[in-house]
Amino acid sequence: MRVFKSIDDLAAAVGQEIGVSEWLLVDQARVNAFAEATGDTQWIHVDAERATRELPSKNTIAHGFLTLSLIGYFLPSIVRCEGASRQLNYGLNKVRFPNIVPTGSKLRLRAKLLEAEKRAGGTQFVYGYTIEIEGAERPACTAEHIVLTYP
Repeated sequence: MRVFKSIDDLAAAVGQEIGVSEWLLVDQARVNAFAEATGDTQWIHVDAERATRELPSKNTIAHGFLTLSLIGYFLPSIVRCEGASRQLNYGLNKVRFPNIVPTGSKLRLRAKLLEAEKRAGGTQFVYGYTIEIEGAERPACTAEHIVLTYP
């Protein structure tokens, strides 16, 4: 984990890779829990028998939004700013899902700090994320994440 002492120290890291998380197994139990929580129970996510017969991957696949939501799981293990009292999710830019995530895959997050701009009593940071699939050439997801950070 990369620890920054202040918001200004973090802002000075614009253009740098901030870190890479550990791998996380995306198993059927996690996919099923996400399906239950969101109501997205499309068979490609939850019906292993049908997926074996009908999908090219021969396996169920994780929801794109599950993959995206794992940013919240991965990020605290990559970076911490000790000078921040709070951080608010302000939104996302340019979200793409260039590859499917077969259930049973391992994912990790690679984060880069793209921008920092003072505003409204805090600093707006834009992070660039790549969610990688172990052993795959193309990532599962790419996104820009806007985070408002306050002292």
